[in-house]
Amino acid sequence: DYRYSSSLVYNTFPFPKLSDIQKNDLTELAFEILSVRENYPNKTLAKLYDPDLMPKDLKDAHKKNDDYVERLYNKKGFDSDKSRLDFLIELYETNLLEG
Repeated sequence: DYRYSSSLVYNTFPFPKLSDIQKNDLTELAFEILSVRENYPNKTLAKLYDPDLMPKDLKDAHKKNDDYVERLYNKKGFDSDKSRLDFLIELYETNLLEG
């Protein structure tokens, strides 16, 4: 169970270099998620993100973001969580070797 910290996860996560267009696309996707969340002002984040209660439009906005990010790594996407994790570990190791 990983926790976010600047030295253990966040700064070591291998994120691809982004073009200005990709950065803009990701910003727009993030704003789309925030915009959908504003449709539910009376729900806490815990309720919004409960897997059994999450509104469909919020799931869809996150799926759109997830698919975009995944294709930044691999244009075809990944066929399993294992292949995704294997790819990220290999990318991390490559980044370590390149310093």
